[in-house]
Amino acid sequence: MERAQRADTPQAMTDETLSGPDIIKRFVKTLPTGAGVYRMIDEKGDVIYVGKARNLKSRVTNYTSYEGNSVRINRMIAATRSMEFVRTETEAAALLLEANMIKRLRPRFNVLLRDDKTFPYILIATEHEAPELTKHRGSRRRKGDYFGPFASAVAVSRTITALQKAFLLRNCSDSFYAGRTRPCLQHQIKRCAAPCTGVISIPDYNELVAEARAFLSGKTKAVQDHLQKEMNQAAEALDFERAAMLRDRLGALALIQGSTGTGAQSIPEADVFAIHNEAGNFCVQVFFYRAHQNWGNYAFYPRADDDSTNAEVLEAFIAQFYENRTPPRLVLLSEEIAEPDVLREALSTRADRAVRIETPRRGDKRTLVENALTNAREALGRHLSDSASQRKLLEAMADTFGLDETPRRIEVYDNSHIQGTNAVGGMVVAGMEGLSKKHYRTFNIKSKDLTPGDDFGMMREVLTRRFTRLANESEPEAEDDATGMPDWPDVLLIDGGAGQTNAVKAVLAEMNLPRDVTVIGIAKGEERNAGRETFYMEGKEPFMLPARDPVLYYVQRLRDEAHRFAIGTHRARRKKEMVKNPLDEIGGIGPTRKRALLQHFGSAKAVSRASVADIAALPGISTAMAQLIYDHFNQR
Repeated sequence: MERAQRADTPQAMTDETLSGPDIIKRFVKTLPTGAGVYRMIDEKGDVIYVGKARNLKSRVTNYTSYEGNSVRINRMIAATRSMEFVRTETEAAALLLEANMIKRLRPRFNVLLRDDKTFPYILIATEHEAPELTKHRGSRRRKGDYFGPFASAVAVSRTITALQKAFLLRNCSDSFYAGRTRPCLQHQIKRCAAPCTGVISIPDYNELVAEARAFLSGKTKAVQDHLQKEMNQAAEALDFERAAMLRDRLGALALIQGSTGTGAQSIPEADVFAIHNEAGNFCVQVFFYRAHQNWGNYAFYPRADDDSTNAEVLEAFIAQFYENRTPPRLVLLSEEIAEPDVLREALSTRADRAVRIETPRRGDKRTLVENALTNAREALGRHLSDSASQRKLLEAMADTFGLDETPRRIEVYDNSHIQGTNAVGGMVVAGMEGLSKKHYRTFNIKSKDLTPGDDFGMMREVLTRRFTRLANESEPEAEDDATGMPDWPDVLLIDGGAGQTNAVKAVLAEMNLPRDVTVIGIAKGEERNAGRETFYMEGKEPFMLPARDPVLYYVQRLRDEAHRFAIGTHRARRKKEMVKNPLDEIGGIGPTRKRALLQHFGSAKAVSRASVADIAALPGISTAMAQLIYDHFNQR
């Protein structure tokens, strides 16, 4: 992005008698005519809209009158009490900055990308002499070649398995690699060439890496022709074992192409965006095509006002979608957008190469867009149907439990531990759109005063930490701008009987919260049978629900989800403790030094046996640090 400079802005307006247009007029007087980004701020100091402009003065002048604007724009103008501006050198730079600010500030009048999902990639990591084939998600800090995105982790895992069969690349960690004295099981089942023990030389292994890189880059026909030729030569030389191995590799490549689809033979690399709206709800379906193959799709449901057009939502969505992703060489759209040239320049800047944006009308590209549009239409239909069913369930829950209004946020708590060890608390959240995994939370039980297995004490700690932070950071009526989910729960569902429920009520009463929260305890039935649960609420006698009541099924699902989440978190923590490396306990040993020690010595046990001189011989390890490492192991 080009360097942004802040423009001089008038002081915030304090005269509450001025209207929104009058306040904006004061800012217009001092605005430059260059490109930049503007922020509109309400009386609370919250940013309510972020926009970009080729000419700041001209664009902001449009907001000095209510005439000719949509209802949404007029509401935004009326709420404006101050503005801020940032100058940029080009409009494309302003577009990139605008997308960044929208994702960070979540203004309520902007189109918002609700689910900022990180997609998995296939990585050929080149930090080691024998490159590693692995799945990667998140920031690209490791050195290597990234291929993707894939729509799901399952698709990546399936593809990596097939690639291992086809190219025999290792997927083990560097420390595991360094400690091998004989080939591992992956070599025995013909998924690795075993460069760790010299079964294959490093130059020959790198040839396999080059073939895999070429295949994932789209040169599938060339790689397959090369393997076919080698197989025929081996057969003619009566080397049937090698010919069979090459045959299996060709079969694995065919499996990859078959499993990812072949609907884009004429398009080597593209992202396809199609948008559909219904009843003020929008769905953007994104398809990823790489190496002439369909690598999956994902449906997004951006938040936008009812009067927004498909083109407006799609243009804003794409700018935010690529804010932290690298665009492909071709982007196909289902709608003509207002400023394709600006978006093209911005995406080209982010990718550091040319990016084309097209809205095809015929041919193979249009076929891909039509397919994405059909998927968007069907996905939105399912989404609206699920939302309607969820709303009916919540309304029925309000009637069943005598709530004043339909709950918008339900929090369910559960604890998991083994005799008090590795104790964790889990919180799952449900609302109008079902389970909201974005809002799930885990709590590591930290108190040293708890008796092992004291579930009441654990629940007290979890709720105290949860609501103390909530009261300090959120107003009672606050909600998530992206999802509309309230910050404060309407209902707490507790897995336990009268004792657990009363303990929770006592904790909440002690905290004197600014709003009421309904507590419902659900105790397991006789012999822990589902369908025989007893419910506990303040002011009511314990009661049961009919065995086939939909509300009972719904509450059971919420309780079981909290149980699954808490147990999963506990198991992950316990596993981490079990495989904890002794080097992690030494102060000053970070990932880089730990990797260097394991690569050189092979294991933490070997490090514990090394002398100070041997440890200090490694690059990046000083004599003082070597002495610290030596003392740590020998004192133990």
